[in-house]
Amino acid sequence: MKTIESLGDLKDKRVLVRSDFNVPLDADKHITDDGRIRAALPTLKTLLDAGAKVIIVAHLGRPKGQVNPDFSLAPVATRLAELTGVKVTLAQDTVGESAQAAVAALEPGNIVLLENVRFNAAETSKDDAERAAFAEQLAALADVFVSDGFGVVHRKQASVYDVARILPAASGLLVAKEIESLGKAVNDPERPYTVVLGGSKVSDKLGVIANLLGKADRLLIGGGMAYTFLAAQGHEVGTSLLEEDQIDTVKGYLDTAKANGVELLLPVDTVVAPEFKADAPASVVAADAMPADQMGLDIGPKTRELFAQAIASSKTVVWNGPMGVFEFPAFAEGTKAVAQAISDSDAFSVIGGGDSAAAVRTLGFDESTFSHISTGGGASLELLEGKTLPGIAVLDD
Repeated sequence: MKTIESLGDLKDKRVLVRSDFNVPLDADKHITDDGRIRAALPTLKTLLDAGAKVIIVAHLGRPKGQVNPDFSLAPVATRLAELTGVKVTLAQDTVGESAQAAVAALEPGNIVLLENVRFNAAETSKDDAERAAFAEQLAALADVFVSDGFGVVHRKQASVYDVARILPAASGLLVAKEIESLGKAVNDPERPYTVVLGGSKVSDKLGVIANLLGKADRLLIGGGMAYTFLAAQGHEVGTSLLEEDQIDTVKGYLDTAKANGVELLLPVDTVVAPEFKADAPASVVAADAMPADQMGLDIGPKTRELFAQAIASSKTVVWNGPMGVFEFPAFAEGTKAVAQAISDSDAFSVIGGGDSAAAVRTLGFDESTFSHISTGGGASLELLEGKTLPGIAVLDD
C-alpha cells in the first residue's frame, strides 16, 4: 500500500485528504468526543510541515444527499483549528463556487475543510458513472490524494474510492497504522489470541465469528448478542434481546468452536432488570436461571472475573462491542471490567472502533494503555471478517 512518502515533494502542492470526522454532537452542536479528529492530526501535521496546501473532504451523520444544516462540519472546523493551531477555512459547499474560491485562496501550511461531502447524493451513489463524475470535481481541486478516513475505507464512495483512481494516491498515517495493527492481530497474532465480542446483535458479527472460529484461541461473547447464544443452549433469556432467526446459526458456531478447539466463553451470570431504563432496579442471576419477566442488560460479576482472567493470560486481544448498556451507570460494570482487564494486560490489544472506542473514552480510561484504538467500527469489523476493503485495495492498484 502506497504511503505519503511515495507522493514526493509536497511543498506548495494541493493535497486532498479524505478524513473521517463523523463525530458525535450534543443538542447544542458541541462535539462530545473528538477522538476521530485527534486521530487525524499526525497525517495533517506531516502534510502541513511539508508545506502542502491541505484540503479536507469528510462527512458527518447521514444527510442522505441533501444539504442539512444540522450536519454541517462547522463544529469540526472550529475544533480542528484549535487542535492544529493553523487557519481552517470552512467552504460552504463541497465542489461548488465556495470550495473553488477557498482552495484558490489557500496558502501553504493552512487548511480548507470542504462542507459535508454527503450533502451530495453522488458521493454514495451506486451508479459508477455518477460517482465518478463527482469524483472528477473533487479531484479538480487538488494535485494528489491522501486516504486517511479509516472509518469509510470499506465503502465504495466517490471521495474514498473513485478519487484515488484519478489522482496520485496514498494512505495517510492513520490508515496505515489501522491496517498494520488490525492486520497483525488478524493475520499474525501472538498466542493465546483472544477475541472479545459484544454489542447488541449476533447478525452484525456473523462474518467475524465465522472467520475467527478458524483463527482465535478464545472467543468471549457478551452484550446483547450473548442472549442468542444462551438461547441456543436451551436457556431461558426472558425479555432480553434475542434474534430467534439466528439460533440455528449460533448452534452451528458452538459446534464449530468445539470441533476446532476454540474456547468459547459465554456469561455464567447476568445483570437483569424489568425494563430498559437507567434507573430500573437491577439484580444478578445465573445465566441459566433468568426470570421470564426480566431482561439482561450486562454481564454479571462472575462473568467479569472469568473474562478478565482469560484476557490476562492472552498475548493478543481484539475487542469489538460493549458487554452491556454502558451508557447507563448501573449496567456499565461489565464493559468497564473488560476495558480494565485489557488495559492492565501485557497483550497486544486492539479496540475495534465504534461503541468499544466510545466506551473506553466515556469510562475514562487512559488510551495509551491500549496498543491501538481503531477509528472505524464497520471497517474494522470487515477486516476481522477477512474482507477486502475497496478504499484500501484501490491504493494498491
